[in-house]
Amino acid sequence: MLNRAMPVMMAAFLILAVIQVAVMLHLSLDGFWRALNWARPAYLPLAGIGALLTVMGLGYETSAEKLARRGLRRRKGLIMDVLSRLTNRGALEELMAREQRETVIDAEELAASLRARVIGQDRVCEDIAQQLRRRLALQVRGKPVGIFLLAGPPGTGKTYLAKQIARQMERPLLHFDMTQMSSPHAATQLFGSPKGYVGSDTFGKLTGGLKDQPDAVVLLDEIEKAHPDVFKKFLTAWNDGHVTEASTGEQVSTTRAIFMLTSNIATDALTEIADRLENEPDKMRAESVEALKRAGFAPEVLNRLDRIFVFRALRGLDLARVAALEIEAMIESYGLHVETGGIDPALLFQVMVKQKNLGTGASARDLVRSIEDMVSESLIIARQQGAKTVRLTAGDEGVIAEISKDTEAQLGRLSH
Repeated sequence: MLNRAMPVMMAAFLILAVIQVAVMLHLSLDGFWRALNWARPAYLPLAGIGALLTVMGLGYETSAEKLARRGLRRRKGLIMDVLSRLTNRGALEELMAREQRETVIDAEELAASLRARVIGQDRVCEDIAQQLRRRLALQVRGKPVGIFLLAGPPGTGKTYLAKQIARQMERPLLHFDMTQMSSPHAATQLFGSPKGYVGSDTFGKLTGGLKDQPDAVVLLDEIEKAHPDVFKKFLTAWNDGHVTEASTGEQVSTTRAIFMLTSNIATDALTEIADRLENEPDKMRAESVEALKRAGFAPEVLNRLDRIFVFRALRGLDLARVAALEIEAMIESYGLHVETGGIDPALLFQVMVKQKNLGTGASARDLVRSIEDMVSESLIIARQQGAKTVRLTAGDEGVIAEISKDTEAQLGRLSH
């Protein structure tokens, strides 16, 4: 009450002070009116000066606030915002704005970014971008943003697509290899250990990750190889919108997470379905579910999936593109770069022929590993000779890494 009455009390004190000054100076009411009349010519200039100062003050405050938000000026004074004093307010506002933008994403822009990076799966990139747009726009959601299964032959970009979604949407990635979760005790790695057991003093990798990063993309590679006990835990996370940490009993929300599952089973059947029903997505989904059930995929998991995306086997130039990128990554892992146009076309053609002969049983990545076995010694020698850039040629004796002409010229100039 005293705080609310303070302005009135201040006004009363001000009036009393004016009366006291008037009594001390023996000012009469007539004298007061004469003083007002005497100062009347100055009213208009004073009002103009006051208005100008007010406009200037508003302009300064607006510009200073903009500079402060950009981090170019630090606000000072008694009414300084605590966020400006203790943290970067502009960066915080940008994070909040980004969270708002994520609720309605541009599906076309996301699809274009994914198509540019995931080779040969344009339809999957477009479909998953539309699904994410619809699901992120929901205001009320009692389950994860999406539970998507990426099925198809190995080496077609399933894991890479999930990683790119996390990168393009600026979300953290929680990546788990489910081949390591085939034992009944593996659930403790993800969901924590009950009290009294070894490891009960720390959170599980999944529960702890989602607690710290609730909007993560959770990638479960080769989900079909997980133990049934692990499956049961995930069913709760997908059904109820939360997962329980075993060590504390705390419920960790999963409503902001995106779950991406990959599987390599039933590749031949799924490839045939994808080729036959390319323009009929609903029939493709129904037949894919049946094919996965026949292959032994857990029905209770299939029933909780929001969408199944079937990846098609790479063919023709798409296979050559993936092989070229894998070879480039392999060369860079040795601290070298590949010359522009430095991969022999005959080498890529050999990869394509081997892939065709092996069918869907081998991926381009597997074939590139065989190339690495042939060329690794040449790459090591080239690096020891000071090479920075190399080119690969295929000959009768196998694949050879040759030092690029640009590198040879640089070495020649250094020797002189």
